[in-house]
Amino acid sequence: MFLPDLLKDKVILITGGGTGLGRAMGERFLDLGAKLVIASRREELLKQAADEMERAHGGEVLPLPVDVRDPDAVERMFEAAWAHYGGLDVLLNNAAGNFASPTERLSPRAVDSVLGIVLHGTFYCTLAAGKRWIAAGRPGRVLNIVATYVESGSAYVAPSAAAKAGVLALTRSLAVEWARHNITTAAIAPGPFPTEGAWQRLMPPGMAEAALNRIPLKRVGRHEELANLAAYLLSDMAGYINGECVVIDGGEWLKGAGQFSWLEALSDEDWMQMAARAKQAK
Repeated sequence: MFLPDLLKDKVILITGGGTGLGRAMGERFLDLGAKLVIASRREELLKQAADEMERAHGGEVLPLPVDVRDPDAVERMFEAAWAHYGGLDVLLNNAAGNFASPTERLSPRAVDSVLGIVLHGTFYCTLAAGKRWIAAGRPGRVLNIVATYVESGSAYVAPSAAAKAGVLALTRSLAVEWARHNITTAAIAPGPFPTEGAWQRLMPPGMAEAALNRIPLKRVGRHEELANLAAYLLSDMAGYINGECVVIDGGEWLKGAGQFSWLEALSDEDWMQMAARAKQAK
């Protein structure tokens, strides 16, 4: 459904871009004409990913190692990316860390490990990009990957919930503050899109079927579905979307939010009995 040059010559920097959903989005962007910077902590993995992505999809992929928790390292990464391409059009804050745990079992170090990547890392990268765009008088676009529990919070992933809520607040704050510089923001809240690393940390053994039952469509998301949404939001076609968060989860959070959603477990006979009781109550 997309024109092959939808993202032609756009320079897009993706944190966490060497694996998982970050790589899937990057590959789609290459197909649509973009030039990429992919960044993460593992340099060898990045170089391998960049080579594989270029061979499979064409285009240019610049791998730059960075620990987004280190503001000095973030600055060096942006300097290198800017020098290589002569500028930057889009920042996609995708790097994240998360694991499931009862909150009372968390150490301060465990909390910091998530907040450092998700909240501080997103803020550092966004500042580095925004300052350069404003100084150069260039437009820019920031796309942040959050989570479907960003509004409600979620038990057992409290650090991630707090960090993602902060990222959404940043998205909405800058949508207003930086619009006068022609810098816009948006966010995506993905539901279950399995990746090898995150799925192992967050999905208890034997619980996959129960997780699917939470989703009205009874399936997980496909990586290309998320990548296509991201491509649209980064394109000029979505230029008037500013400060918005788009949920892509097959209806999962809506089902969980509905007070009586659990009634789907009732059989036809159960519903007949319910109707009979309601009639008697009248």
